[in-house]
Amino acid sequence: MLEREEAALFTFYKILVFIHIFSAILGMGPGFVLSRIVKSARNMTELRHAYALKHSLHIFVMIGGTSLLVTGLLMGFINHALFHAGWYWTSLILFFIALAMGPFILKPKSQPIKRLLEKTSGEEIPVEYYSLSKVLFSLERLINILFLIIIALMILKPF
Repeated sequence: MLEREEAALFTFYKILVFIHIFSAILGMGPGFVLSRIVKSARNMTELRHAYALKHSLHIFVMIGGTSLLVTGLLMGFINHALFHAGWYWTSLILFFIALAMGPFILKPKSQPIKRLLEKTSGEEIPVEYYSLSKVLFSLERLINILFLIIIALMILKPF
C-alpha cells in the first residue's frame, strides 16, 4: 500500500512540475515583452492601445505568477529537500521581491502615465511621458532581470 501512495505522490509531483514549467512560460513570457509593446507606439492612439494590450497580457502574468508560487510551494511540501536548498530559498525571496515591486513600486510609477493618457487630447505624445516611461521601463527591466536569475537558479540549482 505504501508503494502505491509513494507512486501517486510521485505522479502528483511530476504533474506539479509540469504545471510549474507551463506557468513560467505563461506568466513570465508575456512579462518580458510588456515594455516592448508600449515602446513601439508613435502617437497617442497607438500608445493607449499599447497600454490596453499591456494590461490584457498582464492578466496572464498574474495568473502564471500565482500558479508558479502555489506549485513551487506545493513541490516544497512534497519534497522537503527543496526547503534545505539555497537556490530554492533565493528564488523564493527574489520572487517575493519582484511580486512586491508591482503594487509598491510599479503601480505608483505607472499612475502618472495613466493620468497622462486620460487627460491628453490629440495625437502627439507629451514630452513628459518619455521621462515617466523611462523610469517605469527601467523598473520593469529590473524585475525581468530578477526573473531571469530565478530561472537560472531553478535550472542550474547551484547551491
